[in-house]
Amino acid sequence: MRVLVTGANSPVGRAILRAPRSYAPAPLDVVAAVRSERAAAELRPLAGLAAGVARISYDDAGSLDAVLEGVAAVVHLVGILVERPDSTYEDAHVETARSVTEAAKRNRVVKLVFVSAIGADEKSANRYWRTKGEAEAVVRASGVSHTVLRVPMLLGRGTEAAAALRHRTSWRTVVLVGGGRTLQQPLDVNDLARAAIIACDPGIATDRTLELVGPVALPGREIVERAAGLRGRSIRIVSVPTRLVRMALAIRRRLGGRGFSPDALEVLTTDTKLDPTPAARELGIELTGLDEMIRNSVES
Repeated sequence: MRVLVTGANSPVGRAILRAPRSYAPAPLDVVAAVRSERAAAELRPLAGLAAGVARISYDDAGSLDAVLEGVAAVVHLVGILVERPDSTYEDAHVETARSVTEAAKRNRVVKLVFVSAIGADEKSANRYWRTKGEAEAVVRASGVSHTVLRVPMLLGRGTEAAAALRHRTSWRTVVLVGGGRTLQQPLDVNDLARAAIIACDPGIATDRTLELVGPVALPGREIVERAAGLRGRSIRIVSVPTRLVRMALAIRRRLGGRGFSPDALEVLTTDTKLDPTPAARELGIELTGLDEMIRNSVES
């Protein structure tokens, strides 16, 4: 089975490329789709890329049609938490989803796996969650058989959360918004890779939206403390009020500032506490334990 992975240079994409092919419902060839030559060059050395790396443009239907030839399933990973001058939530979430689903429909792709976010809701006042919800709606309305995987913060090799853990635990004093009391339920990036590959099977989780979360929900400060312990470090956590950070970001936004926004802050400071069993059972995966996730994060 040939599978196209968009956003293949992301941590999830790289985890899919590294994943054992035994997770696949059939012998698997992966086409790693990226937008830049630099990203393509970084991926080419990875083992197991039987079908290779392809450059695409979401604004060019022809480039998508060319790379979808012979593809049975698409895993769409493209998304951002922090907007950039050249990429808004609407562009990264909604427009790429629309381009991919339209191309999948034209090329008679059998299954579309869309990786979304916990909290996605097209009626949300938060633009991150709203555009994620709008992208999900595009996928559902496409007529292509699909599975939507809503996921929380990711831990493990190459993830932003792993980099943040290593950075924070390099210092004796760690400053956390709200004291790190937000409940987090991190998912291992390799578990998401396995789930995405398994969901490519047209007989698994067909036209379903699954909330795929890690096995444990706990305050973010405890994750940092465990990471520090694994590194043999002693830390002191200092709290900065969420309200003050939100006010500062709002002022910067009104002055035309870009980057980290109140929407992104809300995503990071909203509790996640969900039952991990239903999605894991439906996909047939065993979730990685939190201590192993943290170990893989700080040692990677």
